[in-house]
Order: sequence, then structure tokens, then C-alpha cells
Amino acid sequence: MNLLNIVSLDTLGMQNVSNFMVKLIAALAILLFGIIIANISAKLFKKLLHSFEINSVLAGVGFKFPLEEFASSILKYVIYFATVIWALTELGLATTILQIILIVILIIMIVFIILAFKDIIPNITAGFMMHSKGLYQKGDKISVGTAEGKIVDLDIMETKIQTKEGDIILIPNSLLMKSKIIVKKKK
Repeated sequence: MNLLNIVSLDTLGMQNVSNFMVKLIAALAILLFGIIIANISAKLFKKLLHSFEINSVLAGVGFKFPLEEFASSILKYVIYFATVIWALTELGLATTILQIILIVILIIMIVFIILAFKDIIPNITAGFMMHSKGLYQKGDKISVGTAEGKIVDLDIMETKIQTKEGDIILIPNSLLMKSKIIVKKKK
């Protein structure tokens, strides 16, 4: 090996190190940027939900769940996840197969969440509408289809009515919003 070959090998090695350092700095910048964006987005999303008084409305109808915090945390972690994948891709460590696997897992999770909430979301939406419009109150006598009774409890998911015989009937709020209802207000 002559001196020219040694110098060219050394130059190639430095070129690789230099390229890797640029990619490493870019990946770190992506991570930093992603963390900042995730935190800002989560705070803004939480403020947006808070402006709609989601937790207060939920508490008002008996559903004690910190939805504002939960939803903003989910958003933050989804952005973190996307940022890590982006940084790994920049380093050349996230291969196409890894990305496909992660996308499939994400799609499966979304499908499970949608299936889990397919009946819950219409009931919660109807519960919010009923609560905000003040359509029904405890003590109101209502007639829904063949069921008739006095409202004993209004929840975010369902309304409980008690028949003359003392039976308790649970009616999903989405059904109440879709049905013809006769209301005799309490006196």
C-alpha cells in the first residue's frame, strides 16, 4: 500500500463519519422539534377542550373522567411516536419493514378504538345535547315507544325511568334523541 491509498482510505473514513454526524445532528434536531411541537400541541388541544368545558359537562351528567387531560396526552404521545420514527428514518435505522409493521399496528389500534366506541360516541353526543338543551329533568314523566315512567336518573350514556310498577328501564340516550317522546313536566 502506498501513501496515496492510505490517504484516500482515511478520507473515505472521515467522509462516512462526517455524513453520520450530519444525520445524527438532524435526528437530534427532529427529536427536539418533535418534543416541542408535541408539548405545545397538547397544551393547545387541552385549552381548546377546556374552552368547551368538556370535563365540567361530563361531571354535570355524572361521568367523572378527565377527558381533557386524557385526549391531550394521547395527542402528545402520538406526536412523540411519529417524531421517533422520523428521527430513526433520518439515521437510516427505520427500515421499510419496520414502518409497515408500525403502520399495521397503528391501524389495528384505530380499528379497535373505533369498534369499542361505535355505540358509546352516539350516546355521549346525545347525552351532551340533552344536557345542554335541558330537554329532560329528573322527575319528568315520559313516554318512549311502549315504555312510560318517571325519569329517576339522567346520565351521559343513558336515562333511567321508573314505571308505575316500580321497574327500572334504562334507555340509551341516542335512542331518546331518535324517538318520539311525550314529556309531562313535573309540577
